[in-house]
Amino acid sequence: MARIRGILFDKDGTLVDFDRTWFSIGDMLALEAAGGDRLKADRLMAQAGYDFRSKHFVADSVFAAGTNADVVALWYPDTEPTLRQEIVTRFNGITAVNGAAKAVAVAGVRDALATLHQGGYRMGVATNDSTAGAQQTILMLGIASMFDAAYGYDAVARPKPAPDTVLAFCDLTGLSPSEVAIIGDNGHDIEMAHNAGCGLSIGVLSGTGTRDTFERARADAILGSVADLPAFLASDPN
Repeated sequence: MARIRGILFDKDGTLVDFDRTWFSIGDMLALEAAGGDRLKADRLMAQAGYDFRSKHFVADSVFAAGTNADVVALWYPDTEPTLRQEIVTRFNGITAVNGAAKAVAVAGVRDALATLHQGGYRMGVATNDSTAGAQQTILMLGIASMFDAAYGYDAVARPKPAPDTVLAFCDLTGLSPSEVAIIGDNGHDIEMAHNAGCGLSIGVLSGTGTRDTFERARADAILGSVADLPAFLASDPN
């Protein structure tokens, strides 16, 4: 295994507290899709992956792992393609602004990122949110200066779990995939790492994913959160 020199982080559930940040935004969009019908909006939320009993988003659900285009396709199945794309564009704008404004960082993330940045790691964000949403969120959290780039689903031809984002990051930094670690809270993050031939894949339990999620996806390691990452990398002989 090559020495890890770069890290791609998922955003929601990994850098950002998923439930505290996204429930109100998803609920607002669901109400719009439901025409203001509260019961229908709740059904749409559940359909997309919100568990009202546990008050958490379900691992690998459309909400947890998909894109705005996936949510729109689910909620507006009979809408003709041109109008559906207009809705996706509207959702992208709403989630970019509100996702950044309401973003709550996972505890310990800022300090961990600062330690990694000082240690010389090249860092990027790889999310299935929009690129604008990713960029605005890290700016609002005060961590943007530590990242080389932020890639949304609309920045590459094929979003996660395809390897495109990793390859774009490698093109930018000059690193090889074997020198890049992927950190995420869902199985598709780990799948992307495998598909790209990354040197390390790490699941974090701070988001929607579970230990079983990461064991099934064959993650190399499972951590509580990004806060644990500097110590883990410091202890890794590779």
